[in-house]
Amino acid sequence: MMDMQTVPMISLKGITKRYGGIAALEAVDFDLCPGEIHALAGENGAGKSTLCKLIAGVVAPSDGELKVEGEAVAFSAPKDASRRGISMVYQETSLVPQLTVAQNIMLGRERQFNSVRKVRNTARQVLQRLNFNVDPTQLAGSLSAAKRQMVEIARAVLNEARVIILDEPTAALTPEETEHLFELMISLKKRGVAMIFISHALEEALTYADRISVLRNGRLIATGPAADFDRPRLIRHMVGQELLGSTGEKSRSPRPSASAVPVLRVENLRMGSIVNNMSFSVFPGEITGIAGLIGAGRSEMAKVVMGHTKRNLNGGRIWLDGREIRYSLPAHAVADGIAYISEDRKLDGFFDTMSIRDNIELGWLAKFGKGRFLMPFGRLRDVAKDWSKRLSIRSIGENQSVLHLSGGNQQKVVIAKSLTQKPRLVIFDEPTRGVDVGAIAEIRKIIRDFAESGAGVILISSYLPEILDLSDRILVAKGGTIAAEFSREEADARAILNAALH
Repeated sequence: MMDMQTVPMISLKGITKRYGGIAALEAVDFDLCPGEIHALAGENGAGKSTLCKLIAGVVAPSDGELKVEGEAVAFSAPKDASRRGISMVYQETSLVPQLTVAQNIMLGRERQFNSVRKVRNTARQVLQRLNFNVDPTQLAGSLSAAKRQMVEIARAVLNEARVIILDEPTAALTPEETEHLFELMISLKKRGVAMIFISHALEEALTYADRISVLRNGRLIATGPAADFDRPRLIRHMVGQELLGSTGEKSRSPRPSASAVPVLRVENLRMGSIVNNMSFSVFPGEITGIAGLIGAGRSEMAKVVMGHTKRNLNGGRIWLDGREIRYSLPAHAVADGIAYISEDRKLDGFFDTMSIRDNIELGWLAKFGKGRFLMPFGRLRDVAKDWSKRLSIRSIGENQSVLHLSGGNQQKVVIAKSLTQKPRLVIFDEPTRGVDVGAIAEIRKIIRDFAESGAGVILISSYLPEILDLSDRILVAKGGTIAAEFSREEADARAILNAALH
Protein backbone atom coordinates (compact mmCIF):
# COMPACT_ATOMS: atom_id res chain seq x y z
CA MET A 1 0.00 0.00 0.00
CA MET A 2 1.20 3.48 -0.74
CA ASP A 3 2.42 5.86 1.94
CA MET A 4 -0.61 7.36 3.64
CA GLN A 5 0.91 10.85 3.12
CA THR A 6 0.23 10.40 -0.60
CA VAL A 7 -2.69 12.47 -1.88
CA PRO A 8 -5.63 10.02 -1.99
CA MET A 9 -7.04 9.12 -5.37
CA ILE A 10 -10.50 9.38 -3.80
CA SER A 11 -11.47 11.26 -0.66
CA LEU A 12 -14.95 11.49 0.87
CA LYS A 13 -15.69 13.85 3.75
CA GLY A 14 -18.99 13.82 5.62
CA ILE A 15 -20.79 12.12 2.74
CA THR A 16 -24.53 11.64 3.29
CA LYS A 17 -27.04 10.22 0.84
CA ARG A 18 -30.76 10.33 1.58
CA TYR A 19 -33.64 8.70 -0.26
CA GLY A 20 -37.01 10.13 0.70
CA GLY A 21 -35.68 11.33 4.05
CA ILE A 22 -34.04 7.95 4.85
CA ALA A 23 -30.24 8.01 5.00
CA ALA A 24 -28.50 5.29 2.99
CA LEU A 25 -25.18 6.89 4.00
CA GLU A 26 -24.68 9.11 7.03
CA ALA A 27 -21.60 11.37 7.45
CA VAL A 28 -19.13 8.88 5.98
CA ASP A 29 -15.42 9.68 5.67
CA PHE A 30 -13.50 7.44 3.30
CA ASP A 31 -10.31 7.59 1.25
CA LEU A 32 -8.56 5.43 -1.33
CA CYS A 33 -4.84 5.70 -2.00
CA PRO A 34 -2.97 5.01 -5.25
CA GLY A 35 -1.92 1.38 -5.56
CA GLU A 36 -4.24 0.26 -2.79
CA ILE A 37 -6.78 -2.57 -2.62
CA HIS A 38 -9.47 -1.36 -0.22
CA ALA A 39 -12.22 -3.82 0.78
CA LEU A 40 -15.70 -2.67 1.80
CA ALA A 41 -17.48 -5.02 4.20
CA GLY A 42 -20.98 -4.90 5.63
CA GLU A 43 -24.35 -6.57 5.42
CA ASN A 44 -26.67 -5.96 2.49
CA GLY A 45 -28.27 -2.57 2.96
CA ALA A 46 -25.27 -1.25 4.90
CA GLY A 47 -24.53 1.35 2.19
CA LYS A 48 -21.59 -0.27 0.37
CA SER A 49 -23.06 -0.15 -3.13
CA THR A 50 -24.42 3.36 -2.54
CA LEU A 51 -20.94 4.55 -1.55
CA CYS A 52 -19.42 3.02 -4.67
CA LYS A 53 -22.14 4.35 -6.97
CA LEU A 54 -21.55 7.81 -5.55
CA ILE A 55 -17.85 7.59 -6.38
CA ALA A 56 -18.72 6.29 -9.87
CA GLY A 57 -21.09 9.19 -10.58
CA VAL A 58 -24.24 7.07 -10.64
CA VAL A 59 -25.79 8.97 -7.72
CA ALA A 60 -25.03 12.36 -6.22
CA PRO A 61 -24.50 12.99 -2.49
CA SER A 62 -27.09 14.85 -0.46
CA ASP A 63 -24.33 16.36 1.69
CA GLY A 64 -20.56 16.19 2.00
CA GLU A 65 -17.61 16.52 -0.33
CA LEU A 66 -16.02 14.20 -2.89
CA LYS A 67 -12.46 14.81 -4.07
CA VAL A 68 -10.48 13.12 -6.84
CA GLU A 69 -6.71 13.51 -6.41
CA GLY A 70 -7.31 16.43 -4.06
CA GLU A 71 -9.74 18.28 -6.35
CA ALA A 72 -13.38 18.70 -5.32
CA VAL A 73 -15.74 17.29 -7.93
CA ALA A 74 -19.48 17.01 -8.51
CA PHE A 75 -20.32 14.21 -10.92
CA SER A 76 -23.64 14.46 -12.72
CA ALA A 77 -23.31 11.15 -14.60
CA PRO A 78 -21.04 8.07 -14.78
CA LYS A 79 -19.31 9.52 -17.86
CA ASP A 80 -17.98 12.35 -15.66
CA ALA A 81 -16.34 9.82 -13.35
CA SER A 82 -15.08 7.82 -16.33
CA ARG A 83 -13.29 10.89 -17.66
CA ARG A 84 -11.47 11.11 -14.33
CA GLY A 85 -10.31 7.51 -14.66
CA ILE A 86 -12.96 5.87 -12.46
CA SER A 87 -14.59 2.65 -13.64
CA MET A 88 -17.13 0.45 -11.82
CA VAL A 89 -17.85 -3.22 -12.39
CA TYR A 90 -21.36 -3.86 -11.15
CA GLN A 91 -22.61 -6.99 -9.39
CA GLU A 92 -25.62 -6.99 -11.74
CA THR A 93 -23.86 -6.58 -15.07
CA SER A 94 -24.67 -3.73 -17.45
CA LEU A 95 -23.82 -5.44 -20.74
CA VAL A 96 -25.97 -4.94 -23.83
CA PRO A 97 -27.34 -8.46 -24.48
CA GLN A 98 -27.85 -7.92 -28.23
CA LEU A 99 -24.17 -7.04 -28.78
CA THR A 100 -21.23 -9.41 -28.93
CA VAL A 101 -18.65 -9.72 -26.17
CA ALA A 102 -16.15 -7.75 -28.29
CA GLN A 103 -18.66 -4.96 -28.97
CA ASN A 104 -19.49 -4.69 -25.27
CA ILE A 105 -15.83 -4.51 -24.29
CA MET A 106 -15.22 -1.73 -26.84
CA LEU A 107 -18.45 0.13 -26.04
CA GLY A 108 -17.63 3.83 -25.60
CA ARG A 109 -14.25 3.46 -27.29
CA GLU A 110 -15.54 3.18 -30.85
CA ARG A 111 -14.07 5.20 -33.68
CA GLN A 112 -15.99 6.70 -36.57
CA PHE A 113 -14.98 3.76 -38.73
CA ASN A 114 -14.55 0.44 -36.92
CA SER A 115 -12.94 -2.73 -38.21
CA VAL A 116 -14.85 -5.78 -36.97
CA ARG A 117 -11.64 -7.80 -37.03
CA LYS A 118 -9.73 -5.17 -35.03
CA VAL A 119 -12.51 -4.92 -32.43
CA ARG A 120 -12.51 -8.71 -32.02
CA ASN A 121 -8.72 -8.91 -31.83
CA THR A 122 -8.54 -6.17 -29.19
CA ALA A 123 -11.20 -7.91 -27.11
CA ARG A 124 -9.52 -11.30 -27.55
CA GLN A 125 -6.18 -9.88 -26.39
CA VAL A 126 -7.55 -8.36 -23.19
CA LEU A 127 -9.53 -11.52 -22.39
CA GLN A 128 -6.46 -13.70 -22.93
CA ARG A 129 -4.36 -11.36 -20.82
CA LEU A 130 -6.84 -11.80 -17.98
CA ASN A 131 -6.97 -15.56 -18.59
CA PHE A 132 -10.74 -15.35 -19.14
CA ASN A 133 -12.09 -18.09 -21.40
CA VAL A 134 -14.78 -16.10 -23.24
CA ASP A 135 -15.44 -16.09 -26.99
CA PRO A 136 -15.41 -12.44 -28.19
CA THR A 137 -17.86 -13.28 -31.01
CA GLN A 138 -20.52 -14.65 -28.64
CA LEU A 139 -23.62 -12.55 -27.88
CA ALA A 140 -23.51 -11.14 -24.35
CA GLY A 141 -27.11 -12.21 -23.75
CA SER A 142 -26.13 -15.88 -24.09
CA LEU A 143 -23.36 -15.74 -21.47
CA SER A 144 -23.54 -17.26 -18.01
CA ALA A 145 -23.48 -14.93 -15.00
CA ALA A 146 -19.79 -15.69 -14.42
CA LYS A 147 -18.78 -14.89 -17.98
CA ARG A 148 -20.79 -11.65 -18.01
CA GLN A 149 -18.80 -10.63 -14.94
CA MET A 150 -15.54 -11.45 -16.76
CA VAL A 151 -16.53 -9.22 -19.69
CA GLU A 152 -17.31 -6.34 -17.31
CA ILE A 153 -13.88 -6.68 -15.69
CA ALA A 154 -12.16 -6.86 -19.08
CA ARG A 155 -13.90 -3.66 -20.17
CA ALA A 156 -12.71 -1.82 -17.06
CA VAL A 157 -9.13 -3.00 -17.55
CA LEU A 158 -9.15 -2.00 -21.23
CA ASN A 159 -10.31 1.50 -20.29
CA GLU A 160 -7.06 1.88 -18.30
CA ALA A 161 -8.92 3.19 -15.31
CA ARG A 162 -6.86 4.53 -12.41
CA VAL A 163 -9.66 3.67 -9.97
CA ILE A 164 -11.58 0.42 -10.41
CA ILE A 165 -14.58 -0.42 -8.23
CA LEU A 166 -15.58 -4.09 -8.13
CA ASP A 167 -18.98 -4.92 -6.62
CA GLU A 168 -18.99 -8.64 -5.72
CA PRO A 169 -16.53 -9.49 -8.51
CA THR A 170 -16.04 -13.12 -7.43
CA ALA A 171 -19.65 -14.01 -6.59
CA ALA A 172 -20.09 -16.08 -9.75
CA LEU A 173 -16.47 -17.21 -10.22
CA THR A 174 -14.94 -20.55 -9.38
CA PRO A 175 -12.00 -20.73 -6.93
CA GLU A 176 -9.54 -20.96 -9.84
CA GLU A 177 -11.10 -17.97 -11.61
CA THR A 178 -11.13 -16.04 -8.34
CA GLU A 179 -7.42 -16.68 -7.88
CA HIS A 180 -6.75 -15.38 -11.40
CA LEU A 181 -8.80 -12.26 -10.66
CA PHE A 182 -6.84 -11.42 -7.53
CA GLU A 183 -3.55 -12.05 -9.36
CA LEU A 184 -4.76 -9.47 -11.87
CA MET A 185 -5.70 -7.04 -9.09
CA ILE A 186 -2.25 -7.38 -7.53
CA SER A 187 -0.68 -6.72 -10.94
CA LEU A 188 -2.82 -3.58 -11.38
CA LYS A 189 -1.94 -2.46 -7.87
CA LYS A 190 1.77 -2.59 -8.74
CA ARG A 191 1.03 -0.20 -11.61
CA GLY A 192 -0.55 2.28 -9.18
CA VAL A 193 -4.20 1.46 -9.89
CA ALA A 194 -6.42 1.94 -6.84
CA MET A 195 -9.22 -0.58 -6.28
CA ILE A 196 -12.29 -0.82 -4.09
CA PHE A 197 -13.91 -4.21 -3.87
CA ILE A 198 -17.07 -5.35 -2.15
CA SER A 199 -17.18 -8.99 -1.14
CA HIS A 200 -19.30 -11.05 1.21
CA ALA A 201 -16.53 -13.66 1.26
CA LEU A 202 -14.73 -12.22 4.27
CA GLU A 203 -11.66 -14.37 3.66
CA GLU A 204 -11.07 -12.50 0.39
CA ALA A 205 -10.99 -9.17 2.20
CA LEU A 206 -8.69 -10.52 4.91
CA THR A 207 -6.34 -12.15 2.41
CA TYR A 208 -6.06 -9.64 -0.43
CA ALA A 209 -7.00 -6.19 0.86
CA ASP A 210 -4.53 -3.61 2.12
CA ARG A 211 -7.24 -1.89 4.13
CA ILE A 212 -10.77 -2.79 5.16
CA SER A 213 -13.66 -0.45 5.93
CA VAL A 214 -16.85 -1.71 7.55
CA LEU A 215 -20.24 -0.07 7.06
CA ARG A 216 -23.34 -0.73 9.13
CA ASN A 217 -26.71 0.99 8.63
CA GLY A 218 -25.10 3.64 6.41
CA ARG A 219 -22.37 4.57 8.87
CA LEU A 220 -18.64 3.88 8.84
CA ILE A 221 -18.05 1.60 11.83
CA ALA A 222 -14.37 0.74 11.45
CA THR A 223 -11.48 1.20 9.04
CA GLY A 224 -7.86 0.11 9.19
CA PRO A 225 -5.15 -2.18 7.82
CA ALA A 226 -6.41 -5.65 6.94
CA ALA A 227 -3.84 -7.13 9.33
CA ASP A 228 -5.77 -5.56 12.23
CA PHE A 229 -8.89 -7.64 11.44
CA ASP A 230 -9.90 -11.27 11.65
CA ARG A 231 -13.20 -12.96 10.75
CA PRO A 232 -14.83 -12.69 14.23
CA ARG A 233 -13.91 -9.01 14.51
CA LEU A 234 -15.25 -8.25 11.04
CA ILE A 235 -18.54 -9.98 11.82
CA ARG A 236 -18.87 -8.12 15.13
CA HIS A 237 -18.46 -4.79 13.30
CA MET A 238 -20.85 -5.81 10.52
CA VAL A 239 -23.74 -7.11 12.61
CA GLY A 240 -23.00 -5.59 16.00
CA GLN A 241 -22.68 -8.99 17.68
CA GLU A 242 -21.21 -12.45 17.28
CA LEU A 243 -22.88 -14.39 14.49
CA LEU A 244 -23.72 -17.83 15.75
CA GLY A 245 -24.51 -20.84 13.61
CA SER A 246 -23.26 -19.34 10.32
CA THR A 247 -21.05 -22.30 9.59
CA GLY A 248 -22.36 -24.83 12.05
CA GLU A 249 -22.59 -28.35 10.79
CA LYS A 250 -25.87 -29.79 9.67
CA SER A 251 -27.16 -32.35 12.11
CA ARG A 252 -26.52 -35.77 10.63
CA SER A 253 -29.56 -37.51 9.20
CA PRO A 254 -29.51 -41.23 8.49
CA ARG A 255 -28.16 -41.85 4.99
CA PRO A 256 -30.72 -43.29 2.58
CA SER A 257 -30.67 -47.06 2.47
CA ALA A 258 -29.59 -48.82 -0.71
CA SER A 259 -33.23 -49.74 -1.35
CA ALA A 260 -34.53 -46.17 -1.08
CA VAL A 261 -36.12 -44.85 -4.28
CA PRO A 262 -34.28 -41.70 -5.44
CA VAL A 263 -36.43 -38.62 -5.72
CA LEU A 264 -34.44 -37.90 -8.90
CA ARG A 265 -32.35 -40.21 -11.07
CA VAL A 266 -30.44 -38.94 -14.09
CA GLU A 267 -28.81 -41.39 -16.49
CA ASN A 268 -26.45 -40.51 -19.37
CA LEU A 269 -27.90 -37.01 -19.82
CA ARG A 270 -26.56 -35.14 -22.86
CA MET A 271 -27.22 -31.62 -24.10
CA GLY A 272 -25.11 -30.25 -26.95
CA SER A 273 -21.43 -30.37 -26.06
CA ILE A 274 -21.94 -28.95 -22.56
CA VAL A 275 -23.66 -31.85 -20.76
CA ASN A 276 -21.97 -35.13 -21.66
CA ASN A 277 -23.27 -38.44 -20.25
CA MET A 278 -24.08 -37.02 -16.81
CA SER A 279 -25.49 -39.58 -14.35
CA PHE A 280 -26.40 -39.23 -10.67
CA SER A 281 -29.19 -39.74 -8.12
CA VAL A 282 -30.72 -37.55 -5.39
CA PHE A 283 -32.40 -39.17 -2.38
CA PRO A 284 -35.21 -37.86 -0.15
CA GLY A 285 -33.94 -35.93 2.85
CA GLU A 286 -30.48 -35.55 1.31
CA ILE A 287 -28.56 -32.49 0.16
CA THR A 288 -26.57 -33.46 -2.92
CA GLY A 289 -23.89 -30.87 -3.60
CA ILE A 290 -22.52 -30.42 -7.11
CA ALA A 291 -19.15 -28.68 -7.28
CA GLY A 292 -17.11 -27.85 -10.36
CA LEU A 293 -15.74 -25.08 -12.52
CA ILE A 294 -17.86 -22.65 -14.53
CA GLY A 295 -18.74 -24.40 -17.78
CA ALA A 296 -18.78 -27.88 -16.22
CA GLY A 297 -22.44 -28.25 -17.20
CA ARG A 298 -24.06 -27.98 -13.75
CA SER A 299 -26.59 -25.22 -14.45
CA GLU A 300 -27.22 -26.57 -17.93
CA MET A 301 -28.06 -29.98 -16.44
CA ALA A 302 -30.55 -28.33 -14.08
CA LYS A 303 -32.25 -26.54 -16.97
CA VAL A 304 -32.59 -29.79 -18.90
CA VAL A 305 -34.19 -31.46 -15.88
CA MET A 306 -36.63 -28.54 -15.60
CA GLY A 307 -37.59 -28.62 -19.29
CA HIS A 308 -36.06 -25.18 -19.84
CA THR A 309 -33.54 -26.64 -22.31
CA LYS A 310 -34.01 -29.65 -24.54
CA ARG A 311 -31.65 -32.60 -24.23
CA ASN A 312 -30.16 -34.25 -27.30
CA LEU A 313 -32.15 -36.78 -29.28
CA ASN A 314 -31.64 -40.00 -27.28
CA GLY A 315 -29.87 -37.76 -24.79
CA GLY A 316 -30.37 -39.87 -21.69
CA ARG A 317 -33.21 -40.57 -19.27
CA ILE A 318 -34.60 -38.89 -16.12
CA TRP A 319 -36.81 -40.40 -13.39
CA LEU A 320 -38.75 -38.53 -10.69
CA ASP A 321 -39.87 -40.74 -7.79
CA GLY A 322 -39.33 -43.78 -10.03
CA ARG A 323 -41.42 -42.42 -12.92
CA GLU A 324 -39.64 -41.49 -16.15
CA ILE A 325 -40.11 -37.85 -17.13
CA ARG A 326 -39.34 -35.64 -20.10
CA TYR A 327 -40.59 -32.06 -19.78
CA SER A 328 -41.05 -29.69 -22.68
CA LEU A 329 -41.81 -26.69 -20.44
CA PRO A 330 -40.69 -25.68 -16.92
CA ALA A 331 -44.39 -25.40 -15.97
CA HIS A 332 -44.69 -29.16 -16.32
CA ALA A 333 -41.76 -29.67 -13.91
CA VAL A 334 -43.33 -27.25 -11.42
CA ALA A 335 -46.62 -29.16 -11.62
CA ASP A 336 -44.73 -32.38 -10.81
CA GLY A 337 -43.03 -30.84 -7.78
CA ILE A 338 -39.63 -29.68 -9.05
CA ALA A 339 -38.39 -26.15 -8.39
CA TYR A 340 -35.27 -24.46 -9.76
CA ILE A 341 -33.79 -21.39 -8.04
CA SER A 342 -31.60 -19.72 -10.66
CA GLU A 343 -28.07 -18.41 -10.13
CA ASP A 344 -29.22 -15.03 -11.53
CA ARG A 345 -32.12 -13.84 -9.39
CA LYS A 346 -32.48 -10.52 -11.20
CA LEU A 347 -32.76 -12.13 -14.63
CA ASP A 348 -34.72 -15.28 -13.79
CA GLY A 349 -35.82 -15.15 -10.16
CA PHE A 350 -38.37 -12.41 -9.55
CA PHE A 351 -40.53 -9.74 -11.14
CA ASP A 352 -38.65 -6.60 -10.12
CA THR A 353 -41.53 -4.14 -10.59
CA MET A 354 -43.87 -6.24 -8.44
CA SER A 355 -44.18 -6.38 -4.67
CA ILE A 356 -42.96 -9.08 -2.30
CA ARG A 357 -46.54 -10.31 -1.89
CA ASP A 358 -47.23 -10.40 -5.64
CA ASN A 359 -44.07 -12.40 -6.33
CA ILE A 360 -44.83 -15.01 -3.68
CA GLU A 361 -48.47 -15.24 -4.75
CA LEU A 362 -47.41 -15.82 -8.36
CA GLY A 363 -45.26 -18.72 -7.19
CA TRP A 364 -48.30 -20.30 -5.50
CA LEU A 365 -50.53 -19.66 -8.52
CA ALA A 366 -48.02 -21.29 -10.88
CA LYS A 367 -48.55 -24.57 -9.04
CA PHE A 368 -52.07 -24.41 -7.59
CA GLY A 369 -53.91 -21.74 -9.57
CA LYS A 370 -54.43 -23.54 -12.85
CA GLY A 371 -58.02 -24.17 -13.88
CA ARG A 372 -59.42 -21.87 -11.17
CA PHE A 373 -61.99 -19.36 -12.35
CA LEU A 374 -62.02 -17.44 -9.08
CA MET A 375 -58.79 -16.88 -7.21
CA PRO A 376 -58.85 -17.29 -3.41
CA PHE A 377 -57.43 -13.83 -2.69
CA GLY A 378 -57.65 -14.22 1.09
CA ARG A 379 -55.73 -17.48 0.88
CA LEU A 380 -53.15 -15.87 -1.40
CA ARG A 381 -52.54 -13.05 1.10
CA ASP A 382 -52.16 -15.56 3.92
CA VAL A 383 -49.65 -17.60 1.93
CA ALA A 384 -47.55 -14.53 1.16
CA LYS A 385 -47.62 -13.35 4.79
CA ASP A 386 -46.78 -16.81 6.07
CA TRP A 387 -43.74 -17.27 3.83
CA SER A 388 -42.51 -13.71 4.43
CA LYS A 389 -42.56 -14.47 8.15
CA ARG A 390 -41.11 -17.99 7.89
CA LEU A 391 -38.15 -16.77 5.82
CA SER A 392 -37.72 -13.52 7.81
CA ILE A 393 -37.96 -11.30 4.72
CA ARG A 394 -37.03 -7.85 6.01
CA SER A 395 -38.91 -5.02 4.37
CA ILE A 396 -41.04 -1.98 5.11
CA GLY A 397 -44.11 -4.02 4.17
CA GLU A 398 -45.31 -6.82 1.93
CA ASN A 399 -46.22 -4.29 -0.76
CA GLN A 400 -42.62 -3.09 -1.08
CA SER A 401 -41.09 -3.62 -4.52
CA VAL A 402 -38.62 -6.51 -4.60
CA LEU A 403 -36.23 -4.30 -6.57
CA HIS A 404 -35.68 -2.14 -3.49
CA LEU A 405 -34.79 -5.01 -1.15
CA SER A 406 -31.26 -6.00 -0.21
CA GLY A 407 -29.71 -8.90 -2.12
CA GLY A 408 -30.30 -11.33 0.73
CA ASN A 409 -33.97 -10.46 1.02
CA GLN A 410 -34.43 -10.62 -2.76
CA GLN A 411 -33.03 -14.14 -2.64
CA LYS A 412 -35.44 -15.07 0.16
CA VAL A 413 -38.35 -13.88 -2.00
CA VAL A 414 -37.12 -16.11 -4.84
CA ILE A 415 -36.87 -19.06 -2.44
CA ALA A 416 -40.31 -18.33 -0.98
CA LYS A 417 -41.80 -18.28 -4.50
CA SER A 418 -40.51 -21.81 -5.02
CA LEU A 419 -41.13 -23.31 -1.59
CA THR A 420 -44.74 -22.13 -1.56
CA GLN A 421 -45.26 -24.65 -4.37
CA LYS A 422 -44.51 -27.50 -1.91
CA PRO A 423 -41.91 -29.12 -4.19
CA ARG A 424 -40.48 -32.63 -3.78
CA LEU A 425 -37.16 -31.50 -5.19
CA VAL A 426 -35.47 -28.09 -5.24
CA ILE A 427 -32.36 -27.24 -7.25
CA PHE A 428 -30.53 -24.36 -5.57
CA ASP A 429 -28.10 -22.81 -8.08
CA GLU A 430 -25.58 -20.53 -6.29
CA PRO A 431 -28.16 -19.72 -3.56
CA THR A 432 -25.97 -17.30 -1.57
CA ARG A 433 -24.36 -15.44 -4.47
CA GLY A 434 -24.15 -11.74 -3.61
CA VAL A 435 -25.71 -12.25 -0.17
CA ASP A 436 -24.40 -10.82 3.10
CA VAL A 437 -22.97 -12.92 5.91
CA GLY A 438 -26.11 -12.76 8.07
CA ALA A 439 -28.47 -13.73 5.23
CA ILE A 440 -26.08 -16.53 4.19
CA ALA A 441 -26.60 -18.22 7.56
CA GLU A 442 -30.38 -17.83 7.24
CA ILE A 443 -30.52 -19.19 3.69
CA ARG A 444 -28.35 -22.17 4.61
CA LYS A 445 -30.73 -22.95 7.46
CA ILE A 446 -33.67 -22.79 5.02
CA ILE A 447 -31.92 -25.32 2.78
CA ARG A 448 -31.13 -27.62 5.70
CA ASP A 449 -34.69 -27.44 7.06
CA PHE A 450 -36.15 -28.19 3.64
CA ALA A 451 -34.01 -31.32 3.32
CA GLU A 452 -34.88 -32.35 6.87
CA SER A 453 -38.57 -32.27 5.85
CA GLY A 454 -37.86 -35.26 3.60
CA ALA A 455 -37.55 -33.52 0.24
CA GLY A 456 -34.60 -33.77 -2.13
CA VAL A 457 -32.10 -30.94 -2.59
CA ILE A 458 -29.51 -30.32 -5.28
CA LEU A 459 -27.02 -27.63 -4.26
CA ILE A 460 -24.94 -26.14 -7.08
CA SER A 461 -22.27 -23.87 -5.65
CA SER A 462 -18.84 -22.60 -6.68
CA TYR A 463 -18.06 -21.73 -3.05
CA LEU A 464 -16.37 -24.82 -1.60
CA PRO A 465 -16.97 -23.98 2.09
CA GLU A 466 -20.70 -23.87 1.30
CA ILE A 467 -20.62 -27.23 -0.50
CA LEU A 468 -18.66 -28.79 2.37
CA ASP A 469 -20.87 -27.24 5.06
CA LEU A 470 -24.25 -28.24 3.61
CA SER A 471 -23.86 -31.37 1.52
CA ASP A 472 -24.55 -34.93 2.62
CA ARG A 473 -22.94 -36.17 -0.59
CA ILE A 474 -20.75 -34.23 -3.04
CA LEU A 475 -20.53 -34.74 -6.79
CA VAL A 476 -17.84 -33.04 -8.87
CA ALA A 477 -18.77 -32.03 -12.41
CA LYS A 478 -16.09 -31.72 -15.07
CA GLY A 479 -16.51 -31.44 -18.83
CA GLY A 480 -20.24 -32.06 -18.64
CA THR A 481 -20.06 -35.30 -16.66
CA ILE A 482 -19.74 -36.36 -13.03
CA ALA A 483 -16.01 -36.93 -12.52
CA ALA A 484 -16.02 -37.87 -8.82
CA GLU A 485 -18.28 -38.52 -5.85
CA PHE A 486 -17.48 -38.05 -2.15
CA SER A 487 -19.35 -38.79 1.04
CA ARG A 488 -19.53 -35.97 3.54
CA GLU A 489 -16.85 -37.67 5.62
CA GLU A 490 -14.48 -38.18 2.67
CA ALA A 491 -14.76 -34.73 1.15
CA ASP A 492 -12.26 -31.91 1.56
CA ALA A 493 -11.44 -28.86 -0.53
CA ARG A 494 -8.20 -30.30 -1.93
CA ALA A 495 -9.85 -33.48 -3.17
CA ILE A 496 -12.76 -31.60 -4.75
CA LEU A 497 -10.50 -29.11 -6.55
CA ASN A 498 -8.24 -31.90 -7.74
CA ALA A 499 -11.22 -33.76 -9.23
CA ALA A 500 -12.53 -30.57 -10.87
CA LEU A 501 -9.22 -29.58 -12.41
CA HIS A 502 -7.48 -32.86 -13.33
